[in-house]
Amino acid sequence: MATVTIPTVARQDPRRWWALGALVASMLVLGFDMTILNVALPTMAAQLGAGTGEQQGMADAYVVVFAALMLPAGLLGDRFGRRRMLMTGLGIFLAGSLLGTLADDVSLVVVARAVMGLGGALVMPLAMAVLPALFGPGERTKAVGVVSAASALGMPLGPIIGGWLLDHFWWGSIFLINIPMVAIGLTACLLLLPETRDPSSPKVDTVSTALTAAGLGALIYGIIEAPGRGWGDPLVLGMLAAAAALLTALVLRERRMARPMLDMSLLRNRAFFLNTMAATLVMFVLSGLMFVLPQYLQAVLGNDAFGTGVRMLPMMGGLLVAAKGAEPVVRRFGARAVISGGLVVLAFAAVLGSRTDVHSGYGFTALWLSVAGLGFGFAVVPSMDSALGALPVERAGSGSGLLMTVRQVGSALGIALLGSLLAGAYADRLDTGGLPGPAADAAGDSVVAAHGVAERLGAPGLVESANSAYLDGMGLVLLVSGVAALVTALFVAALLPGRRSGAGRETETVEGGGEQAAVAEDATAVEGGGRGDGRQ
Repeated sequence: MATVTIPTVARQDPRRWWALGALVASMLVLGFDMTILNVALPTMAAQLGAGTGEQQGMADAYVVVFAALMLPAGLLGDRFGRRRMLMTGLGIFLAGSLLGTLADDVSLVVVARAVMGLGGALVMPLAMAVLPALFGPGERTKAVGVVSAASALGMPLGPIIGGWLLDHFWWGSIFLINIPMVAIGLTACLLLLPETRDPSSPKVDTVSTALTAAGLGALIYGIIEAPGRGWGDPLVLGMLAAAAALLTALVLRERRMARPMLDMSLLRNRAFFLNTMAATLVMFVLSGLMFVLPQYLQAVLGNDAFGTGVRMLPMMGGLLVAAKGAEPVVRRFGARAVISGGLVVLAFAAVLGSRTDVHSGYGFTALWLSVAGLGFGFAVVPSMDSALGALPVERAGSGSGLLMTVRQVGSALGIALLGSLLAGAYADRLDTGGLPGPAADAAGDSVVAAHGVAERLGAPGLVESANSAYLDGMGLVLLVSGVAALVTALFVAALLPGRRSGAGRETETVEGGGEQAAVAEDATAVEGGGRGDGRQ
């Protein structure tokens, strides 16, 4: 068969690994800020007089704004410069953190969290969008792994840092800790990151931006509220119906525009679409695992917030190993095989975890958590890298914004659907016989509430029943997560293209270096005289 060799043109920025440190600092602070508030909510509720609804508002304000604005944020980076908008996002996040530190009532905390969500929406997709301009395909897998590990490492760091701060300082310190981290990120971005942009990107359409933000915001809010209120609740149904109407209007508007803000043609790119779906389904499984695990470690095993965060670190250890080892493994076996294998490992870990019982102890949990981290890393790092690699470099901002938005929706769906499954199984299996009606209702809300009721009423049997019921529900969630991971592995193996067979050439305006950079794949051969397109 004929072989056509595609020439390689590579540009290596000598500051790229230092620049990666700037991105790691940015992603790390976002990672632990997503979980740090959960530790502080009981303290904040007591000092601010916040009810359950107000506590949900403080927690949800960040997530809703964050998810709703990632898509237009990517486009803003393409048009006005990714470094500039990344630094703008960090600055907004800093302002929100300062406001949170000074807040003295619930409404100000909600506003502060919303401002931080706006800043995070700029930081998350643009940190990913910078990677294709800094790293060639051979190094990009490692860079994506490092950034993904930094983001994931932040999740257990939230309870660890938050628990320590609350033991030594007032609740506002959970926001104050962001300030030096953001300052480091801003300085590093200013000094180390080159500016990249797409001068020909479409203008930011105000109506489309509003439809995107409102539609995604309604969708995420409805999904978040569904486990507590029920899927048939009028508010949940109203939010989901509004989201469907707004997002439909967005798609119809964008299809009529000559240069749309929401570029649906990206989803026609098979490599981008399939890898995005794979990464999203991995996040669906991981979010379910992360939802059930803290309550097990804290309520059933009796650890405090700090100890819970420490005991989640084995999963991060597995992820770090996978992040470091993904590049040579992908080079040897191809992304499709590695993603499928990682998903199978994740499925095995979830099924293993579903066998946890009241006598298992932490050692067994640490074992399957480590395996889960390995599976997660080997699945999500190559899928993210392949999705970014399938994008033209000049559209990295809008494409990564779309990628991160879809991932966030998948994560929210995982929490909502698997959380509802857990709540239903727990309530069905909990024995509240002999308890007064209000106490039985409170115990049925969660295993943490059941422990509180048992302590007040002196009912040790309730603790045993609650722990057993929770483990039954957790086992069901993990089993469903394992099946979902296994189905995703089959989906990836069947539909993703095989090993990379072509090299593409992508150009991008890179400021600071004053050059028109050509980023290309390593020289490869295309069989049959085919055209190298640089896609998997």
